[in-house]
Amino acid sequence: MALIPRLICAAAAACLLLWPGQVLAAEVLQVRSGNLLQIGDRNRNYSVQLACVVVDPADDAAAVDWIRKQLPRRSKVNLRPTGSADGVLIAHINHLDGQGNHDLGAELIESGLASNSGSC
Repeated sequence: MALIPRLICAAAAACLLLWPGQVLAAEVLQVRSGNLLQIGDRNRNYSVQLACVVVDPADDAAAVDWIRKQLPRRSKVNLRPTGSADGVLIAHINHLDGQGNHDLGAELIESGLASNSGSC
């Protein structure tokens, strides 16, 4: 009789360990320019510059519109930091849309609204 409660406890423990909880990704709060976003997690807000991306000032408004279409407010993103400058985090931003991992900077370059900075 003592075997059944042990098996139930073992099965419950295995479920808890193998079933991951909800992933707490960062969220897009604001698109500030063609390569600068305000990102927040549960505790903090970050100014994040897209790594390896240069947006021409003439294309900035179009790049902002494009990013806002790709990442509406509260979109879940994953950050892969590469450094920081003047209090701004420099990172690759990946859109977590359930259909794969999309690198926002690479897609912005592919759309023709930005170019590669050459340092990556």
